[in-house]
Order: sequence, then structure tokens, then C-alpha cells
Amino acid sequence: MAKDTEVGTEYAPKDYQDPPPAPLIDPEELGKWSFYRAIIAEFIATLLFLYITVLTVIGYKSQTDTDHNGEQCGGVGILGIAWAFGGMIFVLVYCTAGISGGHINPAVTFGLFLARKVSLVRAIMYMLAQCLGAICGCGLVKAFQKAYYVKYGGGANMLNDGYSTGTGLGAEIIGTFVLVYTVFAATDPKRNARDSHVPVLAPLPIGFAVFMVHLATIPVTGTGINPARSFGAAVIYGKDKAWDDQWIFWVGPFIGAAIAAFYHQFILRAGAVKALGSFRSNA
Repeated sequence: MAKDTEVGTEYAPKDYQDPPPAPLIDPEELGKWSFYRAIIAEFIATLLFLYITVLTVIGYKSQTDTDHNGEQCGGVGILGIAWAFGGMIFVLVYCTAGISGGHINPAVTFGLFLARKVSLVRAIMYMLAQCLGAICGCGLVKAFQKAYYVKYGGGANMLNDGYSTGTGLGAEIIGTFVLVYTVFAATDPKRNARDSHVPVLAPLPIGFAVFMVHLATIPVTGTGINPARSFGAAVIYGKDKAWDDQWIFWVGPFIGAAIAAFYHQFILRAGAVKALGSFRSNA
């Protein structure tokens, strides 16, 4: 069992090792192929994510459209949509974790940046790649099924009728907190060392987190928790309603990611306590 116990104002040796904090700006990574390979991986993964999930949403709406020979209980249902999002995240994180870290979400990237897991340059480039990938993924859906895409909302996130802006924003904050907190927990080297006797495939809990959050928040906002997903769908769909609510799907996820990063790094991992203890010992 790994232990990280305090002795006086110092900490005992531990049988795991945290990676060093990423530099704020790392010019050296700009000259490495691995950096650009990671950006390409984020672009392709987000493209595939939006292509499959938006197709699932549109297919469900078309199959339940009773005005066009659909059945009220037809299609995959909300449960199936949630599985599509969670399942694709599981698959894509598994495929890209060793290349880019498998972020596929600007909110995840932002949270990891705040925790000094990635540099500022890498975070910005990841976010750009993710947004561009989302646009291209939705563009492919529209190219293949233009009539259905426009008619059934293009998979765009909007605040549903009957819910206030505050409710929608809160749903996005809490939903993203659950996701980013799960990412930190699943990739925590301390947890991996402590629970090495319990093998856990990191993409699995992350995918399940996405699945569970979708079950809870699809009726409220259609579930964003991923600014690239919301942005890409809004760009290709292009209707006013999608843009009117767009800020919710950026502000909410970024706040949720920031809270998750703070909670994991400074509360659960006692970063603030360790920093204060180190300061006192050097005083």
C-alpha cells in the first residue's frame, strides 16, 4: 500500500512518483514530432466523436418523429444516446491516451493545464484541434444527411424549454466537474500505486462518467460538458438558438473543470498543505 504520511513538517518517502509540473511555456516541444502527432490525434479523435454521437442523436429524433412514420418509443432512446457518448469517449481515450493523453475536450485540457499537467502552448493547440475536429465531424454528418441534419437540430446543444439559464449553467458546471474529477482520479499516480492490486483501465471510468452525466443532463441542456462538441455543432447548424445559449457550454464546463482541478490537487492531494509545510520548514 502506498503511503504519503506527514512526519512533523516533512513527508515520508513514498513508493510512487508524481510527474514534474509542466512548464508554462515549453519552446522545445514545438520542435518535436510527438507534439504535432498529439495535436493530430486530438483532431481526429474529436472528429470521430462528433460524427458518431451527432449521427446517433439525429437518428433517434428521426426514428421518433411520428409525423414521418416514426414511433414514439422508437430509436435508441436517451439511454442509447448516453451510451453513444460514453462509449465513444471510452474507445477514443483508450486509442489516444498514449499519444496525446486522450483529452478530446477543451474543459479536460483546461483542467489539466491548471494542474500543470500540460503546458500553455500544448493546451491552446489541443483546444484549437478539438474545436476544428468537432466542426469537421459535424460537417461530415451534414454532408451525408443534410435534410435530416437541418430538420432535427444538428445535434446542437440548447437550453431546453422549462429550464432557467441558472439551471442550465449549474448542470454544465456539475456535469463537467464529475467528468474532470474522474479524469484526475483515474490517472492519479498515487491511486495507481496504492490500488495496484485492483487493475482499472483509465478510459473505462472516464467513459462511464460521460455516460452517467448524459443520463442526468440530456433533458436540461442536451448535455454539453465539452465546449468543442457544443461549438462544432453550433457552427455547422448555424441557427440563432444554438448561438444564444453557446456561452453556457463554455463558461459552465470551464468553471466545472477549474473546481475539479482545485479539489483534486489542493484538497484530495493536499497540495496547499504540503506547500505550506514546505514554506514553514524553510522559514
